Amino acid sequence: MISQKSLKIIGGGRFSHNVSEPSRNHVEPGGRNDAAGNGILHDRSRSVADAAKLATALAAPREDRFVVGTSPAMRKLFVTIRKFACADAPVLIVGETGTGKELVANAIHQKSTRASGPFKAVNCAAIPPTLIASELFGYEKGAFTGAVGRKTGIVEAAKGGTLFLDEIGHLPSDLQGYMLRFLQEKTIQRVGGISQIPVDVRIIAASNVNFDDVIAVGAFRADLFYRLNVLTVHLPPLRERPEDIELLARFFLGRFAAEAGKTLTGFAPQAIERLCSHCWPGNVRELMACIQRAVVITDADRIAVDDLDLSDHPSATPKQVIAPRVPKRRQNAGTQREALIDAIDRCGGNLTQVAAALGITRVSIYRMVRKFGLVDRVAASRQEGHAQPEAGP
Repeated sequence: MISQKSLKIIGGGRFSHNVSEPSRNHVEPGGRNDAAGNGILHDRSRSVADAAKLATALAAPREDRFVVGTSPAMRKLFVTIRKFACADAPVLIVGETGTGKELVANAIHQKSTRASGPFKAVNCAAIPPTLIASELFGYEKGAFTGAVGRKTGIVEAAKGGTLFLDEIGHLPSDLQGYMLRFLQEKTIQRVGGISQIPVDVRIIAASNVNFDDVIAVGAFRADLFYRLNVLTVHLPPLRERPEDIELLARFFLGRFAAEAGKTLTGFAPQAIERLCSHCWPGNVRELMACIQRAVVITDADRIAVDDLDLSDHPSATPKQVIAPRVPKRRQNAGTQREALIDAIDRCGGNLTQVAAALGITRVSIYRMVRKFGLVDRVAASRQEGHAQPEAGP
């Protein structure tokens, strides 16, 4: 059980630029209850439960904007954030889904010299490929049907601040060259326009794909990867920092209990044991959902193990992903084919899983299977693994 331990919260709002190790009972300026109610909070004198309640009271309007932890991995992350915030080079954040990549990007922005500028975030995988160019770079009047006026794109809107490109590994191939040019020249061209528009913006990108794989199969340009991978942040999965699980759980409990208007005193000992034994394949996002659900379900004054609604056995350790090792050379067609064969064999011929493993669309996988003559290889892998045939793209 956690008792008198330090609580360190990086809030999602304005950050103090002096993040030296605080003295006992010290709250940094960024963590005071100012108008924004944001910042970095250090509290060594309170219990974790009290500190969590205080942190919830000081939370930003978007209360999910925080990074919490006292583990060695998180302390290392805090140091990395401070160092990278002082630079203006591109940052690549890698980590499993649910580890808080956007939160870290926002933290870097808020502690940088660009903090007074905008922070714009875009999920490259969520925008249809036919629209992403106009969303990122904007368009001129008459550029296409329905373009009744000029529109400023997200890149231009982030001028003077930071642009966060989430799921950059899913950026369509035809836009990767344009993005590379933008990073090199610091200029953009709106869809349907002819002028080169200078844009001063810092790029922070994030992905949960393995760049070795997507570069090997030709789904991502190696030169763009090198351009993005100047400063790299590795976010540890929750299972690699188990000492933070109870701290996070109590933090979420204080937040969601307040929202629900309930007075909860904490967790039963068995509930804490269950939380700490779970593998958390969904990482912090899964833990947050678990605690929110438990707060709604419970009729007692503390969370019991049954309220958590977790499986009887700890989740199987998810397949390790994301370690953006830099390829030694530009991959040729033979290497692409080998990488695709390896993924097909590992996934038992399930092309949906192959697409997820390589971080590219299933349509692209079908196209490459035909290009490299691997239809029979897919069928053989399915037969060996007894996988069911899938619907076409």
